[in-house]
Amino acid sequence: MPEISRFFGIVIAMYYDDHAPAHFHVRYGGQKAIIAIQSLSLMRGSLAPRVFGMVMEWASYHQTKLFDNWDLARRQAPLKKIAPLE
Repeated sequence: MPEISRFFGIVIAMYYDDHAPAHFHVRYGGQKAIIAIQSLSLMRGSLAPRVFGMVMEWASYHQTKLFDNWDLARRQAPLKKIAPLE
C-alpha cells in the first residue's frame, strides 16, 4: 500500500486497483480507517476524535490531489506524495 503522506504519526495511503468509491486509508497506532474522498466521510473503521479532525483538515485542503492520486492508482501509475499537515 503506497504511502502518500505522513504527519504526527498518522499514515495516509492508497491501494492500487482498490474498490470504488474513491477513498484513502488512514493508520495511526492500532487505529485504522477508510475515508471517502468526495464526501470526506468515514467509510469504515474508527479514529480518535483528535486524529479524525487532523485527517479531515488535511484531506479538505488536499482533496483535489487525493482525487488525482486515486486516478493514478486506478491506472497503476506511481502515486504522488502529498504535503503533510503542519
